[in-house]
Amino acid sequence: MSVDGSLEKLRREGHIVIVGASLAGLRAAGTLREEGFTGTLTLIGDEPHEPYDRPPLSKQVLLGRVPADHTTLPRHPALDANWRLGVAATGLDPAARRVHLADGSAVDYDRLLITTGVRARPWPNELEAGLDGVFVLRTSDDAARLHRRLSAGPHRVLVIGAGFTGSEIASACRDRGLAVTVVERGSAPLVGALGSVVGDVAAKMQREKGVDLRCGVMVTGLEGDPAGRLRRAHLSDGSTVEAEIAVICLGATRNTEWLASSGLGAGPRGIACDAGCRAFDVRGIVTDDIFVAGDVARSPHPLFGYQFLSLEHWGNAVEQAQVAAHNMISAGTDRRPHVWTPSFWSAQFGVNIKSVGVPPMADEITVAQGSLAEGRFTVVYGYQGRIIAAASFDQAKWLVFYQQQIERAAPFPPEFTTVDRRPEGAQPVPAGFPDPSLPSHGPTVTLSGHSPGDRRISFTPLRA
Repeated sequence: MSVDGSLEKLRREGHIVIVGASLAGLRAAGTLREEGFTGTLTLIGDEPHEPYDRPPLSKQVLLGRVPADHTTLPRHPALDANWRLGVAATGLDPAARRVHLADGSAVDYDRLLITTGVRARPWPNELEAGLDGVFVLRTSDDAARLHRRLSAGPHRVLVIGAGFTGSEIASACRDRGLAVTVVERGSAPLVGALGSVVGDVAAKMQREKGVDLRCGVMVTGLEGDPAGRLRRAHLSDGSTVEAEIAVICLGATRNTEWLASSGLGAGPRGIACDAGCRAFDVRGIVTDDIFVAGDVARSPHPLFGYQFLSLEHWGNAVEQAQVAAHNMISAGTDRRPHVWTPSFWSAQFGVNIKSVGVPPMADEITVAQGSLAEGRFTVVYGYQGRIIAAASFDQAKWLVFYQQQIERAAPFPPEFTTVDRRPEGAQPVPAGFPDPSLPSHGPTVTLSGHSPGDRRISFTPLRA
C-alpha cells in the first residue's frame, strides 16, 4: 500500500469522540459513517435523552400538539456508536487526547469533535430563580415542565425578554388563551436580532394579539409567597406584575467552562475555530485533531469581513457539523470551508418570520417589498454600501434572491425596482440595532471579531 493509501486508511480508522449529543453531534456522526469512517465512534451528552429537535419546544410542545418526548431526531441507520448519555464532560487533556467525565471516568480519542452548544441563561438571583413557577426553556425536560404548568391555566404568565424564544413563548400563551406580560429592556421585541424598524412592527403585532408588552424596562426582582411560589415581579419603572409563572428568556450561555484548563481558545463567546472547523488553542495555533461545530463554535466568514460568527441557528448546526465531520477524515487538499449563509426562521402570532445573512451587522435598512404598515414585507440590510442581510414577515419568496445578492456582495441600497416595491422603502434609514457594547439577549448571531479599539502591532520582516 502507498503512503497516501496508508494515511487514507488511518483517517478512516481509530477512535472519534463527539462531546455533545445534540443535533450537530448526531449529524456529524451520521456524516462520518456516510463518508467511510469505520473506526470506533463515541457520543457523550450531559442529558439522559438521545438527541432531539429543539425548535418544536417553544412552539408545538408548549401548545400541546407534540409531547416533549416525541421530538427525538432519527439516527443514521448504520451509526454503530457508543453512547455515554447523562454524564457531562468536565475536562479535556489535549496532550493525552483524553476527555474527563463527571462520573470520574475518562475517554481517550484520536480525534475529537466538540458540539456542546449553549444553555439557557438563568435568572441571576439564585433564591428568586428557585421560586416555584420560575422557568427557563432550552431542554426537552424544560418544555415538558412548562407545558404542564401552562395546562393548569395560570391567571398570568410573565415572559422576561422578547427575543425570538420569548416572543414564541408569548405567542404560545396567547394561542392557549392565557394572559401574558412581556418585559423587554430594549425598545422593541426582536430589536437585538432584526433592529428597531422591524422591532416596532413586532411590537404592534404583539399588542394587537393581546400581549401586555412593556419595553424599555427591566425586571428588578421576583417575589414569592411564604410557600416559595412566585407571586409578583418588580419592574425598574416602579410597577409590579402579578404572575404565577415567569419564563426567563435572557439569551444563552455557551457551554465552554469544562475547557477552562484545556489550552483551547474557548470562553464565553464560544470556541474559536478556523473555516475548516479546527479549534484554535490559546496561542492562536490551529489544532488538527480537535474540531468544533454548532452553537458553541466561533468561525470566520468571508462574506462578513472574516468576522468570527457564533450562530444559534438550526441550519448552521447541521451544515457545520457535516463540514467538520468531512474534514476530520479527509486529507488537507480535500477539506472544505464552512461558508454557509446564515438563515433563521420563527413562527409567532400567526406570522412566519425569516432572515438570511447577518442583520445585526447592518447600519441601514430599506423596505424592498411589501409594507411595514400592512405587516407583510421584505427588508434589506446594508453595511458599508453592500447588502449583508434580508428579513421577511410572511413574504419569504424573496429571500432566495436576496441570499444571492448577499453572496455576490451586491451594492446597497438595491439598485433594482420591482412591482412590489412601495414608496416607504425608497430611502434607507438607520437599522436601529442596540449599542453592541451593551448586554443583549436578542441576537441569534454574535459578531466577535477584532474591535477597532484593540491595540495593534505591525510586523516588519528583516531584509537580507
